[in-house]
Amino acid sequence: MTFDWPDILRAPADVVLPRVAAGGASLVWTWFAVAWTYAVLAVPILLLPAALARRGDPALRVATYLGAASVLLALIGFLRWVFVAPALADSYMNGDEGTRAAVAAAWTAQHQYGGALLGEHLGQLLAIGWSVTVSIIILRSHLMPAWAGWLGLLASAVYLTNQGDILATAISGFPVWDVGGLLGSYLWALWLIALGVLLLRRANSNAH
Repeated sequence: MTFDWPDILRAPADVVLPRVAAGGASLVWTWFAVAWTYAVLAVPILLLPAALARRGDPALRVATYLGAASVLLALIGFLRWVFVAPALADSYMNGDEGTRAAVAAAWTAQHQYGGALLGEHLGQLLAIGWSVTVSIIILRSHLMPAWAGWLGLLASAVYLTNQGDILATAISGFPVWDVGGLLGSYLWALWLIALGVLLLRRANSNAH
């Protein structure tokens, strides 16, 4: 919110880099906190097979690897704003016209590779693959209420529409649903919270 995220992801270098420079150390620390807070998601992903008592489920095992990989890729995408963006912003703000043009090209290259490709495209697809698999397991195993499985599938489907916005950065004219990413991410987060609550209730029930 302090950096106009996620809309600023699609802004050009001459908009983004001055904003990064103006944000200073507080913005860098904000991104650092966002990155490592998101990285904590790897813990419940890795522990989910044990929590569901399905360590031997091959589908869930593969999905767990995919989910953990998605967190790693997202972490790389977030940490670009800590280790890459500030240095480019400094060079851009202190350089002449030729330097700014070179820095803008460097910004675009790393932004498309580390952000659009790794963090957004691959990171989100792997996360969606994990959530779809978990949702199907919920529906088939009846370990949790069926609505949890259906909510996971719905959140995954809506979140998948954000790929249009990502692909549009490489393919001109690719169809984009502007609210897909925001709505999908909120639904996905809501599903994660619901999943956590259900797991806690299941653990308490088993304890008694």
